[in-house]
Amino acid sequence: MDRNTPTERAPRTSLSESFERYLQDKGKGRGGDGGNYRRNAARELERFAEWAAGDRGDDEWTGIVPDDVDREPTFDDLDERVFRAYARHLGGDRGLKQNTVQTYYRYISAWCGWCVNEGYLEAHYAQRASATAPLPEDDGRKPGDQQAWTSEQRHALTRHVDERARDAVEAYTTLPEDTDPPNKQRARYTALKAARDRALVFVIAYTAVRVGELLRDPNDPRRRGIRWEDLSLDDGSMDVYRKKQQWDAASLPDPVISPLRSYRQLMDPPTERWPVFPTFDQRTLAELVEDELADRGERPEAITERREEYARDLLLALDEDIRPPSITTDGARSILQRLSEAAEIDIDHPKHDYLAPHGGRRGMGEVLVRAFGYTVAARYLDNSEEMVRERYSHIEAGELGDVATEALEEIDSVPQ
Repeated sequence: MDRNTPTERAPRTSLSESFERYLQDKGKGRGGDGGNYRRNAARELERFAEWAAGDRGDDEWTGIVPDDVDREPTFDDLDERVFRAYARHLGGDRGLKQNTVQTYYRYISAWCGWCVNEGYLEAHYAQRASATAPLPEDDGRKPGDQQAWTSEQRHALTRHVDERARDAVEAYTTLPEDTDPPNKQRARYTALKAARDRALVFVIAYTAVRVGELLRDPNDPRRRGIRWEDLSLDDGSMDVYRKKQQWDAASLPDPVISPLRSYRQLMDPPTERWPVFPTFDQRTLAELVEDELADRGERPEAITERREEYARDLLLALDEDIRPPSITTDGARSILQRLSEAAEIDIDHPKHDYLAPHGGRRGMGEVLVRAFGYTVAARYLDNSEEMVRERYSHIEAGELGDVATEALEEIDSVPQ
């Protein structure tokens, strides 16, 4: 049976039957059996299963299966009330720190989201507001504790997407002349997707532009995602709608130019108003193409025939100038999750098991503050110097610590 097809028996499947498949997915790239995340997730899933069965928790806790039923917990037993109860259990269990409770719950929440995609559950119950309500508030982590891509992580991710895009583009551009159209289209689609992902990663990694300024916000029509008309690759700049509610120019440093230029050449957008980072979601594109062609007077039969000429609706949209929407910020997070796993990047962070978009901005902020100081960093980050000093105060604290250490060594070395 296809692994992505929901099954009729899923609601009656025991929870533990899904664990190994989930962990293999999370461990991919390491043979499916390695990695810190897999190990930690396996531990928390086992604890959750024990709690669900009534083997962990308060003495009066009997689990999520009705008392008059003798069986293991199944997906049919899960709803948002169960996850709410587990959040409450974690909050009162073993005197855990607030952020540790949040971290442990995220392992279960991530599994719940995977179960929705795999057809085990109808909804992401663990993310419902009522389910997460008992979780403790953030306990005031310092700005320096927030995720910031390290140089090693940045290089690992950009190297991975660059190699992946180069291979896909080469595979497409070196196809034999007699390659049939469907295979040629599929190769082009693969190359486009890899090139888009590479360009997105490089922009996030090196420009320090907020991801909300790059991509579409469904709740704000002004944030429709950057278009090709907003970019000037020759000048090394792009216009973005800033957090301060106005358009402003942002820098495109040298590492970003080549991926964008190569991607644009491959895409060959029909107009400058096309989004730089369009969605590749098949359902969205299918509905868009059908609706637009119908609005142009095409009959349903003709629309079906037209779509069948293309391996992907995105390619039809390009040929017919049917402009798709930009990906959203949530879409960017999903892309970075996928790429972080594929690149096998080691990530040790209490909140994110992948390189999150804001971490790219903060990583560049770290580089700029250390290299040029707060004033220059503030200009590049489009923030006040005061705010940059506050958010990157851990850097100054560390530098002052080095000064203090040097002073102590100098004083202590003087004979008394």
